[in-house]
Amino acid sequence: MPIAKKLSVFFNKSFFNDYRTIYWLWIAISVFMGIFNSMTGRLHNNYKIYKYVFLNILEQFPLYQPRPEFFDDINHYGPVFGIIMAPFALMPDLLGGTLWLVMLAMVLYYAVKELPINSWQHMAIFWICTNSLIIAQTNVQFNTVTAALIILSFTNIRKEKDIWAAFMIMLGTFVKLYGIVGFAFFFFSKHKPKLLLWSAIWGIVFFVLPMFISSPEFIVDQYKGWFNELVIKNQGNGSALQQNVSFLGILHKSTGNFDFSNIPILLGALLLFALPYLRIREYRQNWFQLLTLASVLIFTVLFSTGSEPNSYIIALAGVAIWFVMQKRPYTTWNLFLIIFGITVSSFAPSDLFPDYLYRHFIQPYALQALPCTIIWLTIIYEMLFRKSDNYLTDLQK
Repeated sequence: MPIAKKLSVFFNKSFFNDYRTIYWLWIAISVFMGIFNSMTGRLHNNYKIYKYVFLNILEQFPLYQPRPEFFDDINHYGPVFGIIMAPFALMPDLLGGTLWLVMLAMVLYYAVKELPINSWQHMAIFWICTNSLIIAQTNVQFNTVTAALIILSFTNIRKEKDIWAAFMIMLGTFVKLYGIVGFAFFFFSKHKPKLLLWSAIWGIVFFVLPMFISSPEFIVDQYKGWFNELVIKNQGNGSALQQNVSFLGILHKSTGNFDFSNIPILLGALLLFALPYLRIREYRQNWFQLLTLASVLIFTVLFSTGSEPNSYIIALAGVAIWFVMQKRPYTTWNLFLIIFGITVSSFAPSDLFPDYLYRHFIQPYALQALPCTIIWLTIIYEMLFRKSDNYLTDLQK
């Protein structure tokens, strides 16, 4: 029996196709990680940083200065993130940390279920993303919600809920900047002026919201500090082992040259990304919109110097969306790409991958980004030259 058919039979069993399986599995993963970190006295440093975004706003302590007595490293999130953290920061760490992880997982679960595809496609995306979710939850990463906000900006535009689409885009932008990529779906909106107007309104809301628990002068200063911190962080990401795990990182780390500018590469990538928009007649096609979403999710990770191994929950969501849109029987090339992508981009940083290969080959040269790079280029090619009959079109409306 061909491997594709074996996999199909295996995952067609009711246990693997039941939403409740993923729902409770993702909650169980989150609860386990939260309790384990707290009970072993190893409350993750990231959670401490998140918690103190809120507490520092209350104290009017600069958000982008070290507080080594409470946490290592420096905060890189916008002031409005403190409002999101408020209910969790006020709880005991065991409860707050655990519920925080559950919230991260459930937001992504909800976002994927909102995609206009069939249930078996939802389930395939869930399973493909599960290992990356475990890695993100282990490190208490907000990237899970970043992926969800990008997806929700897409689904709300499709549903003509442009007010909520603008909310998702601007929330993601004011928390971690990545949300700005949600404007890539602008051309799919039937209410473009409304989307722009509400983006401006939500932008103002998120800008001033932290002022209600602090002071306007302090928050304005923190926005200036946030900008400066992101510039400094970007400059330091290039050669860092755990940073720049991206296509940019592959180029820098494999050549050992960290001096050349990323700007020409980014301009070339943006040009490639934008080329499919020339196919204006395809804008209303489900397959074209979903491949655009896949492209956006992967692009966000591939061309950011801030990408970490944990960031690949965002890219894997894009890889999964691309894969479930392919018609069966899957081509050898598509099967190779999905296996290559899951193995290297998802499993490489985990204990399920040979440590020697990861430490000596994958990590030093940012090769975790390689499968996603090839898949992204494949998506761009498909969006430029293929037609709807190459993809599953019997989807939810």
